[in-house]
Amino acid sequence: MWVHDIDPIALSIGPLKVHWYGLMYLIGFAGAWWLGVLRAKKPGSGWNEEHVSDIIFWGAMGVVLGGRAGYVLFYNFDKFLADPLWLFAVWEGGMSFHGGLLGVIIAMYWFGKKHDKTLMEMGDFIAPLIPIGLGAGRVGNFIGGELWGRTTDLSWGVVFPRGGDLPRHPSQLYEFVLEGVVLFLVLWWFSSKPRPRMAVSGLFLLLYGVFRSMVEFVREPDAHIEFVAFNWLTMGQLLSLPMILIGGAFIWFAYQCNEKKLSAK
Repeated sequence: MWVHDIDPIALSIGPLKVHWYGLMYLIGFAGAWWLGVLRAKKPGSGWNEEHVSDIIFWGAMGVVLGGRAGYVLFYNFDKFLADPLWLFAVWEGGMSFHGGLLGVIIAMYWFGKKHDKTLMEMGDFIAPLIPIGLGAGRVGNFIGGELWGRTTDLSWGVVFPRGGDLPRHPSQLYEFVLEGVVLFLVLWWFSSKPRPRMAVSGLFLLLYGVFRSMVEFVREPDAHIEFVAFNWLTMGQLLSLPMILIGGAFIWFAYQCNEKKLSAK
């Protein structure tokens, strides 16, 4: 058993405080840009470095704005109704992956209109880049001592002071391994060869939904929401269910229709 005592502030310069969580965002975006450039350099990719820079910029905007909006609307809708301006109180923290995903989809739609690329074409290109940011974000969650797991008697349980005196699952690290490492390795391998359009995007949606749903069984649900149904279904699982269904449908459609146009390597 280990007591979490990591300082969430990486650097302090006078009144300026740089948090590890913010640095993890920078690492995620920088890693996605670097991997995107590698993919763009492959022959016949249809992408170039300028495309990658633009898509990372607009994708970052989608993540931040959509993530905040998703957190407010999915997890704190009652508070939003009471005080709509709270939506803009970003300094109070609070991000949602599912909201961030919707924000990225909107940003990519706009990007596609500008560069004459379809939403599915962009989805297949950027899907293998996303796990880097997901993994980095979960490390940031762990360093910040937030989004901890449920209590456990396993030897690797961690005591998070803000979560009480009992050891808990380090669910942030479980998500780092599954949503970050495993998801990246699978998608990078899968996308390294030509695949039918929608297949890579579908695999991302399917696997993320499955991995997130698995970890939710040991992750502490939000105190103000608890379980949304059956005394075990969490909001994270509810929001992940459409991803699993849509991801599976994308994969089925991609191969059943024998799409001739292959996704970019």
